[in-house]
Amino acid sequence: MTQFDPVFIAIGTLGVLVFVITSMLGMGFSLTIPQIMTALKNRKLVITTLVANFVLVPILALLIVGFIPLSEGLQVGLILVGFAAGAPFLPKLVQMAKGDMAFTAGLMVLLMVITVAYLPIVLPFVLTGVQVHPLEIARSLVVLMLIPLAFALFVRARYEEVAKGLIPTMSMAANLSLAALFIGYFVGYSDVTYGVLGTGGILTSILLVVGAVIIGYLLGGTDKNNKTVLALGTGQRNLAAAFAIASSNFATNPEVLIEIMDVAVIGFIILMFIAGEFGRRSAQ
Repeated sequence: MTQFDPVFIAIGTLGVLVFVITSMLGMGFSLTIPQIMTALKNRKLVITTLVANFVLVPILALLIVGFIPLSEGLQVGLILVGFAAGAPFLPKLVQMAKGDMAFTAGLMVLLMVITVAYLPIVLPFVLTGVQVHPLEIARSLVVLMLIPLAFALFVRARYEEVAKGLIPTMSMAANLSLAALFIGYFVGYSDVTYGVLGTGGILTSILLVVGAVIIGYLLGGTDKNNKTVLALGTGQRNLAAAFAIASSNFATNPEVLIEIMDVAVIGFIILMFIAGEFGRRSAQ
């Protein structure tokens, strides 16, 4: 019989909440409204960004789960990540790649806000046979992501120095809570974690991340800066949104969380390498 450790699971669940909220606060504290709006003036680039993240990558995720046999929980986890775009970690990757930080700011906020509206509408049609509550998904995303982001943007607009001073604290809190999340869930669901090995969960994670990067790069147009940002921005999925939905809607199926963590770890390694390569080429 599978045994779960309730203490570590509670630590992982708390880590999810802190990670999502502090990620959104850190994003808002570091951005200004003019930065966001300036980056969104290129309508053609905005459209290709939306197509890449909300049409092509979701289709890729569905193709992967359609061709590679996975358990229901792993399928749901991969679909959640594939359909969720707009990652708070993106600026760090683009900074490594020496890309356009202004476009990055606008891209990140645009994708994150649309994700909040997109997932509750689309997931019930995609996850057929799985009980999904659209209102619960919308509520969790609005409360955990949209409200903290709006609050942080307001603070940045009215109290700039205070907002800037809080950025390192939010970054540290997000990193520590992410570590607590991984440790808590990996230990708490250790039996499930080991059971996922060899089931295709890791392979599908690699295919999703690499495929998303290629999609973003190809749709980035002719400008190298835009190609770099869109490649990294499309490859880096919105883990905060995926974790928020998984912890509030699929808490009884730990494989959903495990698959999201697989994508998180594998995606981090792959994208750090790609960002470093972009940065070296830019320097040359």
